[in-house]
Amino acid sequence: MERPDFFTLKNGEKAKLPFSNNEYNKRVTKLRSLMDKNNLDMIILTSMHNIAYYTGFIYCSFGRPYGCVITENKISTISANIDASQPWRRSHCDNVIYTDWKRDNFLRAIVSIIGRDEPPKRIGIENDHVTLEMREKIGSIFTFSVFSDISKDLMKLRMIKSKEEIEIIKNGARIADMGGEEIVKNIREGNTELEIAIAGRDKMEREIAKTYPDAEYMDTWVWFQSGINTDGAHNPKTNRKLLKGDILSLNTFPMISGYYTALERTLFVDHADDASLKAWEANVKVHKRGLELIKPGVKCSDICYELNELFAELGFLQFRTFGYGHSFGMLSHFYGREAGLELREDIDTVLEENMVVSMEPMIMIPEGNLGAGGYREHDILVIGKDTVENITKFPFGPEYNIIRN
Repeated sequence: MERPDFFTLKNGEKAKLPFSNNEYNKRVTKLRSLMDKNNLDMIILTSMHNIAYYTGFIYCSFGRPYGCVITENKISTISANIDASQPWRRSHCDNVIYTDWKRDNFLRAIVSIIGRDEPPKRIGIENDHVTLEMREKIGSIFTFSVFSDISKDLMKLRMIKSKEEIEIIKNGARIADMGGEEIVKNIREGNTELEIAIAGRDKMEREIAKTYPDAEYMDTWVWFQSGINTDGAHNPKTNRKLLKGDILSLNTFPMISGYYTALERTLFVDHADDASLKAWEANVKVHKRGLELIKPGVKCSDICYELNELFAELGFLQFRTFGYGHSFGMLSHFYGREAGLELREDIDTVLEENMVVSMEPMIMIPEGNLGAGGYREHDILVIGKDTVENITKFPFGPEYNIIRN
């Protein structure tokens, strides 16, 4: 029996994807315009975020390569045989499956998509994702091609959200608030970070399923930290039990078909001492000012400089730990960062209509100091033509978030 290097399989029917056919067609049309502008004959996507953005398919790698090939008149995902026909059902395009029977069948699948077409003279790839090994292998089968990095161009296209994207982001913000509300119900002395986080995550996943009954469900998570565990924004939850007077960091992340949203809040169990209140109120003051500064036409770096001045005036600038905000969309904690749209001193991007950014100042006071802990608030804002909409509704500050259950 001779087993194939690659094949196609249309098992079942195409699934309902998170966006309309028209939405995917518009994205691919813009991508082909980018190809024309850069004189590219073909693009090979390898990242989870860009493959999902242009096709709807979110792969599970487990060490295997995945891809998407785009030419002037073709687009196809490339997936491993272990996934059978799920990638075809979840792709807004064709799909080619490669097998494990021979080494580098992934590369043979790429060539199969081109078929008898003219070999590509110029190929776009994602330098910020493709490994050195894969870059060498792709170069070995397209020996006469010139390769260009398109990762930053792709990021810029993703930074401007469509109407359909903004709708899914707004639903994500709403569901993040619901997860936060469920977490607050479970905050009490003796409960663990783990159990409280589970309650919030389950609430969000059920609401995602209710809102998007045809979706796949993956990656929704909660970071719920207490005490010293609040010192890092991305610290995993532990089995630590809550104590009265603990500082808490509530972080809910509903993931809807690869689209990331978040709610982040500082809270305290039962009471907060004077030093903690002073630090918390300073961070809240910066947060409120940051919400006012986010407007169309404003430069990201200028927002940072003004907020730095306010933190310095309040006496807490030395405790600031990272940028003031970032973009939203097809991203997660392990793929898809849109680094060109972050509220940092080294980013001069100008905010414009249909961008979506957070405002999330954080300060961290080390153990052994009065008011020790990490303080962070986080809202999501949608930039309009002349206005800004804050789509996070969960309250923040000492007035609301000293929890006495």
